[in-house]
Amino acid sequence: MRVVAVWTIKGGVGKTAAAVNLAALAAAEGWRTLLWDLDPQGAASFYFRVKPKVKGGGRKLLRRSAELRRWIRGTDFDNLDLLPADFSYRRFDLDLDGRRGPAKRLALKLAPLADEYDAVILDCPPSVSLASESVLRAADALLVPVIPTTLSLRSLDQVRSFAAKVGKRDLLVLPFLSMVDRRKTMHREALEWCHADESFLRATIPAASVVEKMGLHRAPLLTYAPVSEAAQAFAGLWEELAVRIALSA
Repeated sequence: MRVVAVWTIKGGVGKTAAAVNLAALAAAEGWRTLLWDLDPQGAASFYFRVKPKVKGGGRKLLRRSAELRRWIRGTDFDNLDLLPADFSYRRFDLDLDGRRGPAKRLALKLAPLADEYDAVILDCPPSVSLASESVLRAADALLVPVIPTTLSLRSLDQVRSFAAKVGKRDLLVLPFLSMVDRRKTMHREALEWCHADESFLRATIPAASVVEKMGLHRAPLLTYAPVSEAAQAFAGLWEELAVRIALSA
C-alpha cells in the first residue's frame, strides 16, 4: 500500500481537484484506492456525493481501538472508497495532542488497511500543524501543488523544510505546477524555471473552467470531460506519480 498526501500550506492552489482526480484515475486503472478527506471543509466528500460526516467525530476516529473501516464509504466508482470529512477535523490537532505518539497516529490508523488498498490518497487542509506532521509521517510521497506565483513558490520552500524536519526519512516530495495560464508572462517564466528543477513533475495542470465545474457535476473530470486539456494533464500527473511511487518501493 502506498500513501500519497496532497498537501501544501497555501490554499487555493487546486489541492482537492488534484486529490479527487488522481484518486479516480488510480481506481480506473484497477488500483484499490482509498481517498481520505482530511479537510474539514469536506470538498472531496462533496465531489463524490458522500455526506461529510464521521459519527463520533475525529476524536473517536483517532482512538487506538477504533478501526477506520467502520467509517469508510463506497463511491460510484469501482475500486474507489472514501473516508469522509467531518467538521470536527478542525480540532484534529487538539485530538491528536491528547494521544500517545501523536505524530505516528495516522500511520498507525492506516496500517491495518494495507491488505485492502493499493493506494491511499490524503486530501489535507492547507496548514502547518501537528496533524500535518502526522500526515508526513504516514505518507510515502507528498504531492505539492504550486501555482506560478512568488508566494506559492515561497510556500514550497517552507513545505520542503518542514517535510525534511518531520517527515519519514525516505519521503518523496513531488511538487507540480497547478492552475497555469500560459497567456501570462509570469506563468510562462515560472514554468520554465520550475521544470529546470528535477524534483518537479512534468505534468502541468492548466487554469481551466472545466476544473471549476467539478462542483457543478460533483464528479472528477474523467466522467464529464475526459478529453479536455485538464483531464489529460491530470492523467499525465497520475502516470508520473505512479512511476515515482513504484521507484520508491
